[in-house]
Amino acid sequence: MDKYTADHASPKDQKAYDASMRQQLEECIRLCLNCARACTETLAYCHGMGGDHVQPEHLRLLLDCEEICQLSAHYMLRGSEFHAQACGVCAQVCERCAEDCEQFLDDATMESCAELCSSCAESCMQMARMA
Repeated sequence: MDKYTADHASPKDQKAYDASMRQQLEECIRLCLNCARACTETLAYCHGMGGDHVQPEHLRLLLDCEEICQLSAHYMLRGSEFHAQACGVCAQVCERCAEDCEQFLDDATMESCAELCSSCAESCMQMARMA
């Protein structure tokens, strides 16, 4: 249901739409918090690994991803009118972080981080489009 249809829906349909939106919002918050945690853990892992894992651009991207995920989750939790914009930026940063982590072949920690970042990016993009 798009926003126009939702605005003109019956009370029963509107209630279902609101419940669906709330569920999507809660899922996005969960994914953002999981992604932020994964990036923090991956950052510590990378410091321990050394080599290509500690390239400044890579570490900076992990930090950026962790911070924008936290920010987006907090904006959604408190109902900020800017949450859609934050989610749009979050989607971009998470996608870049996922791509960067995928470059580390045969590394389960990096693969896990990339998967969580990709999931968060998809969810945040949906949130950004709903605004």
